[in-house]
Amino acid sequence: MNSNSKLFNLPMIVALVLILGGGWLAFLVQTGGGDIDVRDVRFMGANGTMMSALLYVPEGVTAKNKAPGIVAIHGYINSRETQDGFAIEYARRGYVVLALDQTGHGYSDPPAFGNGYGGIDGLKYIRSLDIVDVDNIGLEGHSMGGWASAIAAAVVSDGYKSFVMASSSTGTFGAPDGTPTYPRNMALIFSEYDEFSGLMWGAPVPKDIIKTDKLKKLFNTTETVEVGKLYGSIEDGTARKLYSPSMIHPKVHFSTEGIGNAIEWMQATLKGGNGLPPSDQTWYWKEFFTFLALIGMVVLIFPLGGYLLQTDYFKELQEEPASQKSLSGWGWWVSAVITILLPVPMYIWAWTFHSKGIAAASFFWPQWVTTTIMFWALGVAVVSLVLFLLWHALSNKKKGANLSDYGVTWKNEGLKWGRIGKSFFLALIVVFVAHLSLAFSDWAFQTDYRLWVMAIKPLDALHFGMIFGYIIPFAFYFLVLGTVLHGQMRPGKDGFPHGIGKETVINILLLVAGYFLFLAFHYGPLFGGGTLGIPDLNLAGIVMFQFIPIFTIVGLVTTYFYRKTGHIYVGAFICAMLVTWTVVAGTATHYPF
Repeated sequence: MNSNSKLFNLPMIVALVLILGGGWLAFLVQTGGGDIDVRDVRFMGANGTMMSALLYVPEGVTAKNKAPGIVAIHGYINSRETQDGFAIEYARRGYVVLALDQTGHGYSDPPAFGNGYGGIDGLKYIRSLDIVDVDNIGLEGHSMGGWASAIAAAVVSDGYKSFVMASSSTGTFGAPDGTPTYPRNMALIFSEYDEFSGLMWGAPVPKDIIKTDKLKKLFNTTETVEVGKLYGSIEDGTARKLYSPSMIHPKVHFSTEGIGNAIEWMQATLKGGNGLPPSDQTWYWKEFFTFLALIGMVVLIFPLGGYLLQTDYFKELQEEPASQKSLSGWGWWVSAVITILLPVPMYIWAWTFHSKGIAAASFFWPQWVTTTIMFWALGVAVVSLVLFLLWHALSNKKKGANLSDYGVTWKNEGLKWGRIGKSFFLALIVVFVAHLSLAFSDWAFQTDYRLWVMAIKPLDALHFGMIFGYIIPFAFYFLVLGTVLHGQMRPGKDGFPHGIGKETVINILLLVAGYFLFLAFHYGPLFGGGTLGIPDLNLAGIVMFQFIPIFTIVGLVTTYFYRKTGHIYVGAFICAMLVTWTVVAGTATHYPF
């Protein structure tokens, strides 16, 4: 990751190739090589709520050549792009697809959960399009999107013909109870290891939903529901079918099996389309190419930051890192265990008051999940700082260590606020350019940066404003984290015997190992045929998946910029901005701005 005085060096060229090439190739997959027109649409919903969606229109579909329509709705704390697997494959089969942002999600106006999650508005909108055959409209929703679809199906009861409920349920969070006739022609895709089986179907063990009275009532049977069996009649609108892929809740919208199940049902229950087999899928290439673009954005940070540090304005930020006065021997290993494990109980603690009291939605902290993660970060930072200060005061200070040895102050100069300000400004430039690359991809290719649950979306004005309520707590966390990693935990003895590569790997392991351990503990019993390790942390566990790629990026950034500057500030500020942007843009907004 070394940079030279030229901006367009090899790492920069690699970054641009990944960003532009990944975006363009993702665009080709998303549009079927140009056969599908993908439009960013905005329309007015109930109560003056502006709704956002992606509209997929296959080639040849016009007012004179109408096509069946499908409303595809994502789950909680996701966005319209999360449905791209379903949407791409429906559109390739000749269906007009409206991939909706739920209220309070993506670019739809808040609050989340408002107006029946936005499903009613989505169904009414697709029915208003003159290119859609209104007698052949399907609804598909994943998780909370299933509830949105179920509410729409109840309110506009004659407005749809077919329903795919993926990883979701009737009779939950506003969705009416299912009956033998409602919803019309419904397929349920509910995985063998779904984390929400207790909440949704009253069966703590996912495989047991087939025995529940709730599911039996929906399928109009007194017997155990059989996977793959067709119940009822498609002609009468009472058809039912259960699919049970072997995966977890969020994997259904990221699997050829789950998407194939949905395609099969729509083809069986809607008239029209081109009959392309369910097994013929290409959506995963779009995910792969947007992932390449995401990698490109991350790579971009290093040559750009390295170049800026060599300019006349920023070069004073560079200083050789202080001589090493960190932990060693058994003390290092004890501290490593604490560093790895501490975030997990603090995470569990933060989720105990998720959306409650001080963590409820407010003008300054309008997002439940972001606020929960913020309090987790503050908790980890405070405990880590106390432990660090105790170590410094009781041990390391006696060995002559001071704040300059931890990258906090400058050698023989103390705390330089001007340089801290310049560090912030440099970080701002780097993150601005990273965001500019994403904004370009969104404009040119109609794609963001993502892979499965990890996604980075461009900020609109509303989400940009939200950042200011969260950025200071996250900056505090990353400043403390940088002090611990590079002051207390810097590996090796004098200097850097491991080299930057090994040091980066060690730091990444310190940051992500705890999450791997927790997820193994959490999901092990579920995969063994039981329930989650901590059943109440079903959503929290899914959110944690994103911590692994995010903190891998954090490990790369903070180590590189500490080595380049000898101080914690540039890396901490870049990480704070990146993480705040990622979380704020990608989750739900609950405050009714």
